[in-house]
Amino acid sequence: MNVEQARFNMIEQQIRPWDVLDTSVLALLSAVRREDFVPAPHQGQAFMDLELPLGGGRSLLAPRVEARLVQDLNLSKRDTVLLIGAATGYMAALVGHKAQRVIALEPQSDLAAAARANLRKAGVNNAEIVQADGAQGLTAQAPFDAILLAGSVADVPQALLDQLKVGGRLLAIVGHEPVMQATLFTRVAEAQFSRQELFDTVANRLPGFTEPSKFHF
Repeated sequence: MNVEQARFNMIEQQIRPWDVLDTSVLALLSAVRREDFVPAPHQGQAFMDLELPLGGGRSLLAPRVEARLVQDLNLSKRDTVLLIGAATGYMAALVGHKAQRVIALEPQSDLAAAARANLRKAGVNNAEIVQADGAQGLTAQAPFDAILLAGSVADVPQALLDQLKVGGRLLAIVGHEPVMQATLFTRVAEAQFSRQELFDTVANRLPGFTEPSKFHF
């Protein structure tokens, strides 16, 4: 496989047509080697338009979804970001290049270890991996300029929204199959939040988040 041609095709055929037009994000996707964050059995699929299984019910998001989330969070080099669902560290690497600091939560010990090793190999020094459940966030380090959930949830817990600075943004994929939406929450005042649905997609669930009760008749 011609890796650079495959990377170029991923960007031009999958990502750019999905309204990822920010030139800094597109350049980042060329520079950060996605294949280095993909487990060996799936490296041949690193540039394909699909979620890649990581075990334990976890997966990497499809490349176009990763790129769109990074773009739509609108990060700056002044931002401190909480990433929930570090997986193998790829999203932490992308966000690390856009922000001042990233703290990424990952509950699975094997994935947390892989993420640390992958980030170290990639030379990303401003991203820290913490082995922890993400549903409660990280109050000890709050407030954050931005929070990104790298997976889907039924609803965003208020405990996470409360860890945003005023003016801060939280981006998550919210809903239930087959209808989910990437949704941007902004803390517009101390006790006021706005909500904007950005695009439709479907993603695997993040672990540790509450699911609504299912009623059986």
